[in-house]
Amino acid sequence: MGPLKGFRIIELAGLAPVPYAGMILADFGAELIRVDRPGVPGMLPDATADALARGKQSVAINLKDPRGIELLLKLAENADALIEPFRPGVMEKLGLGPDVLDERNPRLVYARLTGYGQQGPYASMAGHDINYVAMSGVLHLLGRENDKPEPPINLLGDFAGGGMLCAMGVVMALLERERSGKGQVIDSAMVDGAASLASFIFGFQAQGYWKAERGTNLLDGAAHFYGTYETSDKRWLSVGAIEPQFYAALIEGMGLAADDLPAQMDQSTWPAMKEKFASVFGGRSRDEWCAVFDGSDACVAPILAIDEVASHPHSVERESFVAGVSGPPVPAPSPRLLRTPGRAGSEAPAIGQHTAVILSGLGLSEDEQEALKADGVVC
Repeated sequence: MGPLKGFRIIELAGLAPVPYAGMILADFGAELIRVDRPGVPGMLPDATADALARGKQSVAINLKDPRGIELLLKLAENADALIEPFRPGVMEKLGLGPDVLDERNPRLVYARLTGYGQQGPYASMAGHDINYVAMSGVLHLLGRENDKPEPPINLLGDFAGGGMLCAMGVVMALLERERSGKGQVIDSAMVDGAASLASFIFGFQAQGYWKAERGTNLLDGAAHFYGTYETSDKRWLSVGAIEPQFYAALIEGMGLAADDLPAQMDQSTWPAMKEKFASVFGGRSRDEWCAVFDGSDACVAPILAIDEVASHPHSVERESFVAGVSGPPVPAPSPRLLRTPGRAGSEAPAIGQHTAVILSGLGLSEDEQEALKADGVVC
């Protein structure tokens, strides 16, 4: 039994961030009802291939029809939370703003997940992960020295700063509701979330320990002992031996003599040391280096390709991946709660797959449902 069992969450269909927030909540036991638009496919042509929709139910409602609006209001009356992905003002125009839903259900947690937030000069602008991470200041940090910023695909804004923190906000608001008896609005902005993830670096910069130039700092590629190296078989290793004892283990494993090397923290020698490390690591294959460093404190780990992770011995022993419904294994729910663990739910629903069940739960007869279907209000 997951820790969120008994909570009903409404997720208004959208791309990446909101579905990921909903997936987290569903993985840990919440009843997730995704409200889709009739006849509008998701981002993927085959809805069953959408890993973010696992464990959810789908009801297809036309929110441009007043009867559809009323259906969603009825659904919200018995829900614990709602997550919406629209720009500021869209829900209000539909007649589904927080004030309206609060009248129907004062205990409802109303989460608004956007790129720029609910107010500010950029609030109504379109954007994607790369724009939000850019505005957060984080994108400026990412990339090589004297080169352009490079986004880490869409992980920081959409999924970490967006969906993950939004899901945490929902859980915190539900926890607070146990004391106050009241729901509340969550303004979850990906710009804010990405900046929050970089709190450590903002603090370093304020104290003068982090330079503005990319690729010139301890953790962004300048140091020879914190970076990536290509091996003889065109694969890669990650090296992160910061502390002196870990650096000593790294040097030993590489077959280098510490007395012949400059001081680890002498930054003037870092460029030459990076070249030396590259030459040494390039002399063996990735697996040969793993045979040297696995089990040591040298802070060396292979850079696994995405299709290698599930079969790596560490992943296998920890059962870090679970069987996918139709395809390769998928990441297991995280973090792990040892008494009430999460569980990756059933296959992603087809759009409107659970419409009849959900409408019946709202008290609509078969004749009423058929009339709504005939008018295109639901499907």
